[in-house]
This record gives sequence, C-alpha cells and structure tokens, in this order.
Amino acid sequence: MTTRTPQALLFDLDDTLWPIGPVIAAAELGWHAWLAERAPLVTDKYTVEQLRALRMALLERQPEMVADLYQLRRAALEAVFLETGADVAHIDGAMAHFHTLRNAVTVFDDVLPALEELRTMLRLGVITNGNADLEVIGLHHHFEVALASHSFGRAKPAPEIFLAACTAMGVAPEHAIYVGDDLRLDVQGAQAVGMRAVWINRSGSTAHLDAGIVPDAICASFDELLVWVKDQMRHNKQDQPQGH
Repeated sequence: MTTRTPQALLFDLDDTLWPIGPVIAAAELGWHAWLAERAPLVTDKYTVEQLRALRMALLERQPEMVADLYQLRRAALEAVFLETGADVAHIDGAMAHFHTLRNAVTVFDDVLPALEELRTMLRLGVITNGNADLEVIGLHHHFEVALASHSFGRAKPAPEIFLAACTAMGVAPEHAIYVGDDLRLDVQGAQAVGMRAVWINRSGSTAHLDAGIVPDAICASFDELLVWVKDQMRHNKQDQPQGH
C-alpha cells in the first residue's frame, strides 16, 4: 500500500465545527418575528413550519436549488410576499436579518484548540453546502480556501466541488483529508474522488454500518481527530526513505 502523506485537511462546517439545529431553529423564530413586525400579511397566513414546508416543496420542484439554500429561502419568500400583497421592499432586510441570525453559531468546545494546532501541521480548507459566513463567525483566518456550493454552483457530494477545492489548495486529492459529519455528503463524496475521509461522529452512531460506508477514521471529537492526524503524520515520516 502506497503512503499518502497528508498535505491538506478540509472541513465541513455545520454540525462539524458547530451544532446547527438549534441555530436554525432560533433563527427561524427570530426571522418570523422580524417579518411579523414589517410584513404581517405574511406571518398572519404562514407559521414558521408552513414557510419551511413551502421551501421544501419548492426544492422538490427545483432540486438544483440545493446548491444555494439562501436563494431557495429568498425565492420562496418572494412568492409569499407576492401572494399576500406584503411590501416587497422588506425582502432584502428579511434576508439580511436571517443571515445575521444564522451566523450566531457557537463552536464545539474542542474545535478552536484543535484548529490552532492543526494549522501548524497542515494547510486547512473548507467545503460547505451551507451559508455560514466565516468572516462574521470569526474563523476565516484558519482556512486558506473556503468553497461554498452557492458560489461554486454544485453541492456535495458532487465530485466537482471536492476536486475544485483540492485544485484551489494546490494538492492532489490523495494528499487531502476531508472531515465531516454526514456519511453520504462528506465521507462518500470525498472518498469518491480519492480523498481520505474522517467521519465526525459525536453521538456514537452506528449509521455507517447500516449504510455500508467505511470512513478512513471515525472520531467522536476534535481531540480524537488531532490524535489521528498526528498519527498519520508520524507514520508517513517513518515510512519515508532515509537519506541517499
């Protein structure tokens, strides 16, 4: 088996660096309250859940919109404003407010210390299907490259987005490792292009067994990830030919 020296480590964001469920739930409530003050015609007719159902129905009709969930949200909102006769002047403000709320994330406790150490060992990057703003969150300085599906035009697990990120970082896929929480989007997507993939599994799930997916490593925390990466670096150094 040939040695593949790690040169770059790329990350998913939502549910890998921070929990996203509570953030989106709070953001949707706050967003609905904002709309209630400025566009009550919308919120009088549609609850948070009903607006979500409209977005999901739109996504079923236009599945390509999975690459840009903000555009999906905006398109659904525009249709509702038109239907109810609400003042469309508030659409831009509504989207800006959601952006603020959606980026009010709290990283897992083990993430920042691990990133600080990992960036001294490897080049770091991001591939995400979400709309997190790393500058707003304050993490952008950790990463050389951050590739998001909404700007790229294709979403994970499409091979193109993984390959484009590797190209942007100047590394071959076999020298890059991808870290994420989703077995299909992250693990299978990365492995399909020749990257190694680490499954972040904080809950102790056995879903990989049912899915028949074999991650290159399974880590319950970023502390475990750090240990595994150090182990890869050490083994690869030992496997290098010594001198000439």
